[in-house]
Order: sequence, then structure tokens, then C-alpha cells
Amino acid sequence: MSQRFLYETIESFEQGGFLKELPSFIERCLADRIELRDYQRKAFQYFITYYENDHLKGDKQVHTLFHMATGSGKTVIMAGLMLYLYTKGYRKFLFFVDQTNIIEKTKENFLNPDSSKYLFADTMEVNGTQILVREVSNFSAIDDNAINVCFTTTQGLHLDLRFPKENTFTIDEFEDDKIVLISDESHHVNTRTKRGPKEDEEDRTWEDSVMGILEANKDNILLEFTATCDTKDPAVREKYLDKIIFDYSLPIFRESGYTKDFQNFRSNFDPWNRTLAALIMSEYRRSLFAECEQDIKPVVLLKSRTIAESEEFYDLFFKNLQSLTPEDITSMDSSENELFSKALSYFREKDETLESLVYALQLGFAEEKSIIMNRKTDNTREKQLAVNSLEDPSNPYRIIFTVDMLNEGWDVLNLFDIVRLYETRQSGKGRISNYTIKEAQLIGRGARYCPFTAEPGQERSKRKYDHDIDHDNRILETLLFHSIDDSRYIEEIKRALKAIGLLPDNVVEVEYRLKEEFKQTWFFKYGFVFTNSRIEKSRDDVTQIETHIRTMEHNIEVATLKSGLVSLFDDEKVEVLTPKHTMRIKLKDIPLNILYGAMERFDALSFETLKSRYPQLKSKREFLTSSDYVGDNTLVVRTDVEDLTAKHLLDATTKAMGTIANHIGSISKEYEGTKEFTAKPVRDVIKNTKMAVANPSNDGVGIPQSVVVRELAVNLREEEWFVYEEHYGNRLEKAFVKYFQSFVSELKEKYEEIYLVRNEGLRDLKLYDFDKGRGFEPDFLLFLRRKDDDIHLQEQIFIESKGEHLVREDEWKEDFLLRLEQEGIPIKIYADNYQYRIFGLPFFDSEQQRKFENALRDIVG
Repeated sequence: MSQRFLYETIESFEQGGFLKELPSFIERCLADRIELRDYQRKAFQYFITYYENDHLKGDKQVHTLFHMATGSGKTVIMAGLMLYLYTKGYRKFLFFVDQTNIIEKTKENFLNPDSSKYLFADTMEVNGTQILVREVSNFSAIDDNAINVCFTTTQGLHLDLRFPKENTFTIDEFEDDKIVLISDESHHVNTRTKRGPKEDEEDRTWEDSVMGILEANKDNILLEFTATCDTKDPAVREKYLDKIIFDYSLPIFRESGYTKDFQNFRSNFDPWNRTLAALIMSEYRRSLFAECEQDIKPVVLLKSRTIAESEEFYDLFFKNLQSLTPEDITSMDSSENELFSKALSYFREKDETLESLVYALQLGFAEEKSIIMNRKTDNTREKQLAVNSLEDPSNPYRIIFTVDMLNEGWDVLNLFDIVRLYETRQSGKGRISNYTIKEAQLIGRGARYCPFTAEPGQERSKRKYDHDIDHDNRILETLLFHSIDDSRYIEEIKRALKAIGLLPDNVVEVEYRLKEEFKQTWFFKYGFVFTNSRIEKSRDDVTQIETHIRTMEHNIEVATLKSGLVSLFDDEKVEVLTPKHTMRIKLKDIPLNILYGAMERFDALSFETLKSRYPQLKSKREFLTSSDYVGDNTLVVRTDVEDLTAKHLLDATTKAMGTIANHIGSISKEYEGTKEFTAKPVRDVIKNTKMAVANPSNDGVGIPQSVVVRELAVNLREEEWFVYEEHYGNRLEKAFVKYFQSFVSELKEKYEEIYLVRNEGLRDLKLYDFDKGRGFEPDFLLFLRRKDDDIHLQEQIFIESKGEHLVREDEWKEDFLLRLEQEGIPIKIYADNYQYRIFGLPFFDSEQQRKFENALRDIVG
């Protein structure tokens, strides 16, 4: 038997170029807010490649496991696979999980269009058919045009099969028609596999029940999802070698930038002052988010050891909050905690007395904005929905009191502060206690990244400041765990976080420090750096609504309140009250007063909004009746009457307008990069910068270039052309610096000054491509200055190193760089007589240097 996991086999297919493409309908039928990440696209492609390849699948039933980190979007994968398998003829989907609270959360995600976490588009069309997602209690009666989902617990499913009752499952249901089983947190189902056959019968039969359903029909499918598949266990590894179809573990997730950073805020404060520090840091974040025009509410969680202690602290908290004074806050200030001092300085700049901070804390963390999750009686559906929607603007809660109710299954993005209100340790010698592991798992819940942008071109869902850790906004992507300053406990929690993959084994802080002699140069004192900007793209040439909306059909069922009576004492056949008539009506044929009435119910259809999207639009009437807009939209109305009343028509039109409004509201702004490059003084842009590097090794990021292997080593302190004392880039970037060292002597024949700048965390050195305004930070800038007829000519050259595996993906960057010479226009806002030129070069690849070198010679020649 092969020792390779299934995903490793599919990786070889990918390398050979045989990976299936992602069908367009998957993205189209997911909610507009969902932007598929690269790894999510790949997860879909891996499954589709497996499903459609008989060589990979063989004669086995489709039984796969997606091993994906907490917070990586497993439910998005579930939703997309439901859509894909719908196209393969599947209509029955059975979702089961260990805990009831996860079911309530998942129902919101799958069934409630009003939920901010709803997974599907408002209108889903697959192969010309509009489909719905509907909940069923069993599969005895389903809608053949819908995705029918039954939600249950693993234990409930097992009991239904073992002790059948009316309206519950029987094994026959799974034999007669194919079904897709979706197992969330599936590690709970593996008790038989992991513990062996001698364990308790009840534990074993959960797994037996699931496998019995799968094997009842050869076309049944089992999709498992978990973040914690214990492949170190020999039995589990053996079971899942041919089933783990995608592996995206927490360390990979963290390294890719999709989690918050983590810091331990340790202090000698008592529990109240420890909590107060967390409130202040939370309010600091809220203010910084507001300055970035982000309406984000940071949440604080207070964790007690026992329910009695939690309830006691709850009373103390609000008593102390109401009597809080500025002196209480200033007494906590300490220069030893740079982050806390920075927050207090921020508030003092706004109000030296700190009275406004006290008021903000009392208002922001008032009792009506708190929620308690201590007992099982607290675990109501209402509270579960509340703690799983903390990001919603309408959700009032900002502080949570809990003991142990929010570990597995909790989905939250805006948790930034966790306060440990107790001081006990439970570990033995060299052993991490189970309680500390639970604390680490809770931290893992809070480590989910809270998406935001602070400036144009930033990626919403990734950390932005790893390469500029001194930036004020770094705190906006950092989770703080507030605990007592106990070195033994802190060491234990760090080991626990490393054990679950949330904390790298070794984090090194490195600094790109400018050479003092460079700071004395003419170039540093008087030179300029040129960069462009991102601006919103004009829609002046848009004269029509998008094609798929222009000819859209809206399938609408109009309720006419028909009723009937059926005798319960005879065998009279029951007539089903279904619509008998289908009418097709174009929007432009509906009276204008009805169209206007339906239109006015949606803000997105105000003339002001429509005009901003379609500048050539002249009136609401044109929008509603013209073939260029929605006049040719067709209402396909199913009804049981021959003539529609005005009310029926208004209801039907309103439903159609809702779909159109959703489209208008989802039109995102488009951008372009300016061709004008404005000047900024070098001394204001090129500065010292610090960065954090996880697990530096070999010749990679974080390792100084002066100590790497001989073929890459350069003592940059002795090279006046490199502006920093050291270079810490990856191997390819080091290869470029080594290559450039060999080219310098040739440049010196023509240039008076030569400076190579590593663009690492420099806040103002970002470029935006001309066509779409996509932002990126080129790896290096080369500045050349020569003297011609007493006029200093400064040349600025952008350089990007790129491995062969990324060339195709980033081809747009190279195309843009090569357009700079002809299209980039340096604009000086300062009066001088100097000349400036801007260039870009092809990608530098250490294996294929000729193209790069020829282009560089052309520029400097």
C-alpha cells in the first residue's frame, strides 16, 4: 500500500498540469461577500480532479477528508461542494456534527439569507435552473430541484438508526437513493478507529452508524471536515492515507498571513486592573479602526476558572466600571509596557484629562453590552446566534464572561483581547495540562483574522504589517492574551500554542538599519522617490447594465390565499394546491406606477445610486423600460388565477427588484493606477524598519546575507551601494543582491551615485498597475545619479525577483513594470532643474538572467 496521502498524489497531478479548473458556477452561486482565497480554490480543484478521474478514484466510494485549520473557511468548501455535487445529480445532503450549538450556527450560514454569514447568492442558477437550499427533517419528501439538507448531531443520527421512530431516519432511506454525508469536526467520529475494538460499545457504534449509511448505497458520498486529524496515531493514519484530499494545517494557515498575530500581555495587575488594561487596548483598537474608516467593534473575553468566580467577577466588574476615574488609569501606566504606554499616549493627545476615555469605557462596556456564557442553560439558540454574529453592526455585545462554553465550534473574527482572571497552573514536570491546551484552543478561536483595509491596495483578509512591526496599525491584527506575569505559566502556554500550531517554534526580530554614511549623502538629503497612486476608475463609458442582468428571468410564485376542505373520513384523493398558470411579463410592459412603487423599497435603486453606477443613465424610467437596462427582464409568474391584481403584480415586481438591487449593491468599485508618479523626499520614505520572521532557516528570510553559503554571501557593510547594513531576504532575493554586486563596477563607469534599496516594510513604496489599480511592493529600487552638463539625472528602476513557479500568476506585474519607461510620468512638486526617469525591469530569476541583464544594459547603456 502506498504511504503517500491522497493530497500528495493529487499534488503530482497539479505539477503535471492535470488539475481540473474551478467551474464558474461555484463562485457565481456563492455570496457576493465571499472572495475565494487561493487555497480554497485549490481545495475545490483537488476534489473535482479526484471525483472526475477514474484512475485516482478507482472502484472506491467517494470518501474524503478536508484537513483544514480553524478559521480557514471549511463551510465555504462545504457550500461549494454542495453546488458541484448538485450538478452531478445529488439532491440529498445530510450534515452532522458532534455539538448542537454548531448545528444552529451552520443553519444560519446555509439557510438564512439575512445572516451576515449566509453562504449562497440571493439567486442561484446552475445549468439554466434556479435552485434553492432548503431544510428537511428527513428524506421521505424532497424538492427535486433543490439542495435538500438535513441537520443533526452524530449521536442523534446514531440513535435514530438504532431506535427508529416516526419521521426519523431508517437505513432504507440511504439504500434507495444516493446521498451526500457531510461530517463537520469529524475527528469525533473516529473513536473506534483511534481507540480500537475493546473500547465502549457506544463509542464504537457512532462510527459504525456513519459507515453503515455510507456503504448502504455505492453512490453515497462522505465528506469529512476537521482541523484536528491525528495522523500521528497509526490507526488514524492508516484509515485516512487514501482519504485526506486537502491538507491546510494551522501552521501553513498562520504562515500565509490569514491569522492574527499573538502576544502575551503579562502584568502584575490584579484581575480587575488586568481587565481594565484589556478594555483600554480594545478602545484603542476601536479608535484606530475608526481612523481607517472601518466600522469594527473589538470584543473582549473574560475567562474565569469556575462559574462561581465568573459570576462574582461579573458583579465586581460593573461596580468598578461605574466608579472608574482617570487616576485609576494613570496609576497603571508603566514604561516597561511599551504597547500600553503607546495607547495611553494616544488618548492623552486627544484629551489630557482622560475623562473622555473613562466615558467611552463606561459606555462601550455597559452591562447591556455584555453576555454571559457559563452554564448549559446559557447555551440557548438566541445566545449562540449572538456570540456567532459579534461582527454584525447590529450586534450590541462587546464583552463576554465565560468559563468553558466557547471552545470548539465558535466562529468569531473581532475577538482581540482574552483576559485570564485566575492565576493557577496545572501542569506537571514538562507536561502541558489539558486546561492549558483548552486555553490555547480558545486563543485559536480568537486568532481568526478580522478583515480590514487601512489604505488602498491592501489585501483585506491577510496580515499587513509583519514587515513593519512598529506600525501603529499592527495592533489591529494582534490578539492579546492578558495573564499574570508568571514565567512558568507563560512558558507552558507558549508550548501549548506551539503544539496546536498557532505559535511558530522560533520568532526572530530583524531590522533593516540604514548606514550612517548613507544618511550623509546628497541623495539621501535631497533626492526623490517617485511612486504612483490608485484612483477610482471612471464608469463614463458604461452605457448598459451587465449582460446577465439585462436578460434575466425571475421565477416567482404568487400566493393567492386559495384554500379547500378535505373529508378525513373517506378515501377522497387530496388535491395539491399548486399553481396552475404560468405568465411571462416583461418589466417594460408593467405600469410605471407599480415599477416605481417596487423600486422605491430598495436604497440601491435610488436614482443617485444608479447614476453613480451608470453615468449615462438619464432617468428612472429609462432604467426600468430600456433594453439597455432592465426593461427586457422577464417575470415568470406561477399562480393559480388567470388574472393578476395590481397587488399581485406589485409583489412579483418587488421580488424581481430585490434581485436587481442586490446586483447593483454588489458592483464593486474599479480602480486604476495613475500614470503620474509624484515625488517624495528620500529621507521621508527610506527609513529603518523592523520585521518579525518565523522559524528562519538555511539561506531564507531572516538570515543575514553575510553568513549564508559562499555562493550567496556578501558583506554588505562594506558595500556603499547597498543602503542598509544587512539584507535578510529569501534565497532568490539574496541571489539578486549577489548578482548585482558583480554588475556594480560596470555601472560606476557612467554613474556618480549607485544605491540599491531593499523595499521591506517601507510604507510609501507601493505601485499600482495602470489597468486595474492592483497594488504590489517591488522587491528592490535601484537609484542611479549621473552628471550631464551640470544637470543631475536621477534614474529610478523598480526590480522584482520572481521564482519560475510564480511567473505566470504574477505576469501582470512584469507587464506593468515594462510599461513604466514609456507611460510613467515623473511629476515634481518642487522647483529644481534636475531630470528624472522611471523604469521597470523584467523579473529577475537566478536561473535565467539573460533577459533581465539585457534589459538592464539597455537602460543604463
